[in-house]
Amino acid sequence: MRRFRIAFAIVLLAIAGMVPAMDKAASANTPAGLEVAKADRRTPDQTFLTFPEWFLVFSPAEYADALHANTGPSAFPFFGHIGQFWNAYAQVIRATRPYPFNGEYHTMIVVIGTSTTVEYGLKGVYETLIGRLSELTAPANSTPEDRLATEQAQAYVDFIRVRPWYEFDFVTPLKHLWTQTPYWGAHPLRKWERRYLLTSEWLVKAGYAALLGKATHSAFEIPKVTTATIVENLPENTGTDLPDLKRLQQDGAQTLVTLPRYQAFTDYALALSKQGTRFVDIAGNRGAILVSVVVPSAEPSSAIDRVLIRQPIVTRPGFERRVLQVDVARLSEVLRTHAAAGNVIEHIFDY
Repeated sequence: MRRFRIAFAIVLLAIAGMVPAMDKAASANTPAGLEVAKADRRTPDQTFLTFPEWFLVFSPAEYADALHANTGPSAFPFFGHIGQFWNAYAQVIRATRPYPFNGEYHTMIVVIGTSTTVEYGLKGVYETLIGRLSELTAPANSTPEDRLATEQAQAYVDFIRVRPWYEFDFVTPLKHLWTQTPYWGAHPLRKWERRYLLTSEWLVKAGYAALLGKATHSAFEIPKVTTATIVENLPENTGTDLPDLKRLQQDGAQTLVTLPRYQAFTDYALALSKQGTRFVDIAGNRGAILVSVVVPSAEPSSAIDRVLIRQPIVTRPGFERRVLQVDVARLSEVLRTHAAAGNVIEHIFDY
């Protein structure tokens, strides 16, 4: 009996010793799963840090909408938007405290925030004191100069949704102002006041953009225009309607793809979520990602929403921007929920 117990113990020890080897063998035969390449990964704090950047897309978009709606520039809340930018940045700082400090990104935010504060401050004072007086002499958008300003405001917004603002061509509209806009006509006071303002603004911005563009290209590498993403349940026929989606690798139900970055990522992500595709990993991240939606202010927050920032849309009374902190795995669910409610999915901050 004793010999049996000893033999049994030896067998148990042998089996115990074999377990790690068996685990290694099993893991060797088990697919490791898909991973985003190191070169395509971005740090998780960037989804938060990109919000101040994109606020400087949302704000000009509101300005362009106001001009199209024949609301005079003097009515635009320049000072209110300055406050919204810095208040949001303060909340972003709090949200990124658990991460290593990203000095490069914070420096960039402070630079663009300061320059926007100066620009909006000057425009706010000018439009209130001088622009408002000239508005009294002419209906909204009644001069060629006003219409050119409205056209260029929209062109600028369309451009910065996909490219850095300093690459925008401010020189061409300036030439148009002086070569294709008549020097004389109805409402001369408004005409020449706008001509003076637009000339000054576009000249300064053209010079500043040229300097900033050179400094940026010499100091930083050119950012990638795609985002590596792992998705689940990607339909086989996806691609014809989303031509910039590139399939790289597949493992079972999961597919590694690249999607266009910036605003196009939002459009593609919304289309994929409606097809039942689930996000697993975005740019190497499986934690939090920010999504901004525009909703009626009175609408209660959904049970699945974690609201990080609330901003009233000053130019659209009764509506507000809600910046949601969403787990990557639940991104499709959140997008489908807000789309079904008729809310505007404004932007997904894809790191």
